[in-house]
Amino acid sequence: MTVALACVDCDVFAGDRVALIGPSGSGKSTLLHLMAGLDQPSEGEVSWPALGDPAALRPGPVAVVFQGPSLLAPLTVLENVALPLLLDGHDDTGAQASARKALGRLELEGLAEKLPEELSGGQAQRVAIARALAGRPRLILADEPTSQLDRTSGAHVTEQLLAAAEAAGATLVVATHDPDISDQLDQHWHVSDGRLAIVPEFARC
Repeated sequence: MTVALACVDCDVFAGDRVALIGPSGSGKSTLLHLMAGLDQPSEGEVSWPALGDPAALRPGPVAVVFQGPSLLAPLTVLENVALPLLLDGHDDTGAQASARKALGRLELEGLAEKLPEELSGGQAQRVAIARALAGRPRLILADEPTSQLDRTSGAHVTEQLLAAAEAAGATLVVATHDPDISDQLDQHWHVSDGRLAIVPEFARC
């Protein structure tokens, strides 16, 4: 049996800004997926007592930005961004308005009616980030959100992630290799060989 993570014990509090740092294959994505409820731990538990019913975290108070864009091919950009809002019970008019606003924050308004196959990899990733931000989540979990972007686009996306988290009063946890992102986050959690260490100088006070 391969152990992806071992002896992980951590707390994330409202307003935290956490960078998960470590080499590829160290367990960063696994930890993020456990936090999001995408995977279930073989031992122990993951709970978000301040966010309500665990069955209703996504879509809703928890938003996930995946390493790949993960857009639905038959839907337009606008429909992709609006979909989580519709699944969360918003009416179509309100969902589309929020989706357009999220696209505008990332300067993607001109792509609203395009299909994913018409986008570059970087554009598709930015659309996926807009989709995650559209519902004003309370917890944003991002897995290498700038890995497919050039430096300028990556800096813009980082700025928008931080701004969106601040505007919504949301907690932000980002798995990243990018020092331009990690340097802007208050806490650095280092993952190596499936074990987690919180760097003391960046620990939460």
